[in-house]
Amino acid sequence: MTQNNAGILGMGHAYPEGILTNADLEKIVETSDEWITSRTGIRQRHKAADNEYTSQFGTTAARMALERAGLKPEDLEIIICATTTPDQIMPSTGALIQAQIGATNAAGMDVFAACSGFLYGLTMVESMIRTGAIKYALVVGAEVLTKYVDYTDRGTCVIFGDGAGAAVLGPVNSGSGILATKIKSDGRYEEQLYAPGGGTKLGTTHDTIDNRMHYFKMKGNELFKIAVRSMADISAEMLEKARLTVDDVDLVIPHQANQRITDAVASRLGVPDEKVYSNIAEHGNTSSASIPIAMDECIESGKIKKGDTVLLTAFGGGVTWGATIVKF
Repeated sequence: MTQNNAGILGMGHAYPEGILTNADLEKIVETSDEWITSRTGIRQRHKAADNEYTSQFGTTAARMALERAGLKPEDLEIIICATTTPDQIMPSTGALIQAQIGATNAAGMDVFAACSGFLYGLTMVESMIRTGAIKYALVVGAEVLTKYVDYTDRGTCVIFGDGAGAAVLGPVNSGSGILATKIKSDGRYEEQLYAPGGGTKLGTTHDTIDNRMHYFKMKGNELFKIAVRSMADISAEMLEKARLTVDDVDLVIPHQANQRITDAVASRLGVPDEKVYSNIAEHGNTSSASIPIAMDECIESGKIKKGDTVLLTAFGGGVTWGATIVKF
């Protein structure tokens, strides 16, 4: 069977025009700009309008990525949408994006891995492309998280924002593309970050709605420690697998969860601040969309150039985590 490296051929991103600042949140919940920025690094986040939904942003990002890759929608063989906030229970948001962009030859599906979802998608299609099972794939991270936050809970409502990022992948020359990738999970930590209502366990009832069980619940202090350890350890493991050191990495793009988590992971890995990208101040935590949005911003601004080696690492509810090393 043919062996190819899987590389990123084009990227795109999109987010709502609406912006919710920390000053806006001060009017909604007992909080302050100083409290939010000191604990999270977030100053604002994009917020979808009532008539905007996940697949819209995923579709915009996907079209941009395809155009930049120089491919047609019909060239795609699989579309994986990583999301925790699908348009609806079924069909999948991936299938809806497939229809909206006209990818008539592609299978569409969703991956539920919270903030690690984009890396889960990359890891899945990497093996398909490497073995020659498929040629071109689209991985989308898309979220409208602000519709799932409880605006009476200042611990969570200040964190999340909306947006989407997308990457088109295909075969590339040996020595470039995805050099190493790995994903992991541990369901024993389920209640560190979860939304208990709405599934088959508790359903949707007057009781679950009255008790606000359809919103995100989070135990931030416990999650912080697990996130830092998991992201740093799996990043170090992937560097070793790719036979690289931190010095060989041009840029680290972590999931934009919390600036303190980003700083702690970088410190644990020994990565200097100038090599770590952060946009959390402008976007907040966009879950599965955060890494592809950040990547595309870096490509557009020239922070990522041809030949650069980039380390991606994420951690999310589930709990899930992963790391991917890409040479552009």
